[in-house]
Amino acid sequence: MAPAGDAELEELRRRRMRQIQDLQASDAANSQAYAAQDAEMQRREQERSEILRRLLTPEARERLGRIRLAKPDVAAAVEQQLIALAASGRIQRAIDDATLRALLERIAPERREIHITRR
Repeated sequence: MAPAGDAELEELRRRRMRQIQDLQASDAANSQAYAAQDAEMQRREQERSEILRRLLTPEARERLGRIRLAKPDVAAAVEQQLIALAASGRIQRAIDDATLRALLERIAPERREIHITRR
């Protein structure tokens, strides 16, 4: 009876070792996939920032940076629109601060006025 129990125990150990090795292999593959994905996202972000650096004057870049801190969604929309305009060839010169402000006024939602009435 003891030899049969030892054989079962040995088989369980082998199965468990295979499971551990399979998990380690899949973890390695997942980490490589994540690393590749991260590298691709960084490359795209660098391309995006390079395009914006060429499109905007320093003052406009500074304003967009401040907007990004306060309202990231509005800044992302402006950046996307600028990149689309540049890709279609509709931008012939660098975007200055005044032009960026005009673009922001069109994109940014209307400000709501809050009226408080006291009784």
